[in-house]
Amino acid sequence: MKPPPFGYHAPGTVAEALDALAAAPGGKVLAGGQSLIPLLNMRLAAPSDLVDINRIGELDTLRAEDGGVRVGALARHARVERSAEAAAVQPLLGQALRHVAHPVIRNRGTVVGSLAHADPAAELPAVLAVLGGTVEAVSAAGRRTIPAAEFFAGPLESALAPGELAVSAFFPAAPPRTGTAFTETARRHGDYALAGVAAVVTLDGDLRVAAARAGYLGIAATPLVFDLTGAAGPDGDWAAAAAHVRDRIDPEPDIHAGADYRRHLTGVLTERALRAAASEALLKAEAPRKAGD
Repeated sequence: MKPPPFGYHAPGTVAEALDALAAAPGGKVLAGGQSLIPLLNMRLAAPSDLVDINRIGELDTLRAEDGGVRVGALARHARVERSAEAAAVQPLLGQALRHVAHPVIRNRGTVVGSLAHADPAAELPAVLAVLGGTVEAVSAAGRRTIPAAEFFAGPLESALAPGELAVSAFFPAAPPRTGTAFTETARRHGDYALAGVAAVVTLDGDLRVAAARAGYLGIAATPLVFDLTGAAGPDGDWAAAAAHVRDRIDPEPDIHAGADYRRHLTGVLTERALRAAASEALLKAEAPRKAGD
C-alpha cells in the first residue's frame, strides 16, 4: 500500500523544525520512521505533513555522564546498544535494546522516537519508566523536561503537545551495588513481546536488598512500574515479589494471549528478572572486596 498525501519538510536546525511544526498542527516528526512509515503505508495514520529531522546534526548525540545517559533524538538504537560508555553508566539500556525488533530495524530506529511513539508493548518506554528518566522537549514557547511518569499518556499517546519536538531522553545512572536485567517473551524473536520486565535491584553495605523495582511492557495501556522492595524483603524473596505483581495486574486478552496466561507469564518473568538483577548487583558489590584481598 501507499501512504496518503502529505507535505514534506526537511529542516536543518531545531528552530526550522519548530517553525514547520507550528505551521502544520497536523504534522508528524520523522526520525527513524520504523514505526511511522508502516502506519502511513497501512493508512492507519494520515498526518498533513512530515517534518524530517534527519538533517539536524545537533540531535545526533549520545553522552554518558556520571549522572546518567543522555540520548539525542537522532541516536539510533544500534549506536546506543553498542556503546560501552553508555553500558558502564546504565547497563539496562543495552540489555533492553538487544530485544528491540531486528538489527536492520535497530540500525535506523531511534531511542527518542520509540519513546515518543509511546507503544506500551515496546521495550524503551518500560526502561525509561522504571529508571525514572525524563524526556526533554522544545517548542516555540520554550523548553521543558517531562518525567517518565507523566510522559506516557496512553497507547500510542505521549504528553508531547502540538508543535513540540522531543530532542533528547535522559536515563539515570545505576547507583553503586545495583544490578539490572531485562527479559521478555515473544512468539517469535523480534515480535512485540507478550510480556516483558525491566528489573533494577540495589544492595546495601551488608549485601541485603535495599531497593527493588520492575517496569513492565505488554500488559497495560502504559508502562507499569512496581516498587517491590517491601514485597521482596531484605533477603530477596523474589517469588513473593512476583506473586505481589501477579495479584495486582489486569492484562487485556488479545489474539496472541489470554489474560490469565499473560498474568502467569508476567509473574514468571518478574522472578527471573529480579534474580538476574540481584545476581549482577552481588557481583558488582563483591568486586571491590575481592580486588582488595
